[in-house]
Amino acid sequence: MKTKIVATLGPASDDPEVLSEMIQAGVDVCRLNFSHGSHDYHKKVIETIKKCESNTGSSVAILADLQGPKIRLGDFEEPSINLLPGDIITFTTHICKGTKERVYISYTSFANDVKPGETILVDDGKMAFKVLKANGVDEAILEAVNGGVLMPRKGVNLPDTLISLPSLTEKDLADLSFILDQDVHWIALSFVRSAKDIIQLREMINSHPCENKPLIVAKIEKPQAVKDIDAIIEATDAIMIARGDLGVEMPMQMVPMIQKKIIRKCQQAGKPVIVATQMMEAMIDNIRPTRAEVSDVANSVLDGADALMLSGETSVGKYPVETIAIMQRIISQIEADDSIYYTQRGHTLVQGKRFATDAVLYNAIELASTASAEAIVVVTHTGYSAFRLASHRPKAGVYVFSNNNHLLHKFKLVWGIHGFYDAAIDDAENLMRRVNTHLLNNNFIFEGQFIINILSTPAWKKGTSNTVRLGRVGELR
Repeated sequence: MKTKIVATLGPASDDPEVLSEMIQAGVDVCRLNFSHGSHDYHKKVIETIKKCESNTGSSVAILADLQGPKIRLGDFEEPSINLLPGDIITFTTHICKGTKERVYISYTSFANDVKPGETILVDDGKMAFKVLKANGVDEAILEAVNGGVLMPRKGVNLPDTLISLPSLTEKDLADLSFILDQDVHWIALSFVRSAKDIIQLREMINSHPCENKPLIVAKIEKPQAVKDIDAIIEATDAIMIARGDLGVEMPMQMVPMIQKKIIRKCQQAGKPVIVATQMMEAMIDNIRPTRAEVSDVANSVLDGADALMLSGETSVGKYPVETIAIMQRIISQIEADDSIYYTQRGHTLVQGKRFATDAVLYNAIELASTASAEAIVVVTHTGYSAFRLASHRPKAGVYVFSNNNHLLHKFKLVWGIHGFYDAAIDDAENLMRRVNTHLLNNNFIFEGQFIINILSTPAWKKGTSNTVRLGRVGELR
């Protein structure tokens, strides 16, 4: 299976036996949601993941997802508040028990940032309000647009408002410090608004003394991020299309085409892309997904996503293992169709510092397609060649060898890559002979098949793939 599966862990899946079954069913990446749980809890889950890796013999990556500047309502005097269309209510930044007249909102600059006429959405858009006026200090008066039941502690979205919140809250900074001590592989930044948010996070990661630096996933869930998507893709290491908040902050009918366009841009940039939110949400309570959910998973694979993410389905759902197994079957069915492969043929190479490597990789892909090669084998120190190869979506298996185990774990998020650890750095001929023999002995390739080897010459020259060889399995071992 080439498309990867990201599973959010929680009470339904943090048991070692359940998680081991999920890994065996097809999980590639375990997501830790720092919107919930203490540091002690997450540390225990990380230990469980590593134990399950050892027990199953399968490696999985760890994705730590920062909460970001999430805006919420406070507690209420009653379990809920019933509002009719046209009802007037005050949102205040002073902590209070909410009533039908006044509720607390956690965003301290709310009354200063919102403007009359702007829309305020609560509880994933279930309730909409229009700003009538704000005093610029601590209160804003809103009118209920559609009415309904307002629940405490629900999330608030401000699709029309230029928010002044920092991209990393105090909680995020504390979580980040903890995460960087845990040797995780990816960090997701929520509510990204511009490339500056990514640059700030990377500076913090680079300044931390941890030896293994995690890569960054930019979560696209705000209109400002969609507008700045090219700069964000350039600044980040991967993208997550978080369709839940994105579909609230923007007209929901726009999300499918936004998804397709972002995936296409990520492939062209050689950056992994995750499609997330409500992939198989019916399986939180049911043993089967809906037909619409099956189509959603299938279309995300057809669009070219590197990975699909499950949230409540695996964190709190009744059937976490079954959800993974069914998603895996859907992915496998779609990947049997040749139309999803070699999607960047005819792509124009751009002159730059990586031009030589890009040219070698592009022609390796062309050669793989023409020769119907069974495997493309690459030796990498930095990961650049592996990421770029995967972005071309070859039908041939992509087998990546590295002496960096942390890097190999990062590849678990990337489409089509099978990673192998190799501690030795020899001359190119011996290295190629050794890795090909490993694949042959473990039945990844077979005698007589075409195989393409990509490597640096000399073998220890880091960061430059400059050699491509085509041969038959068995000719060079």
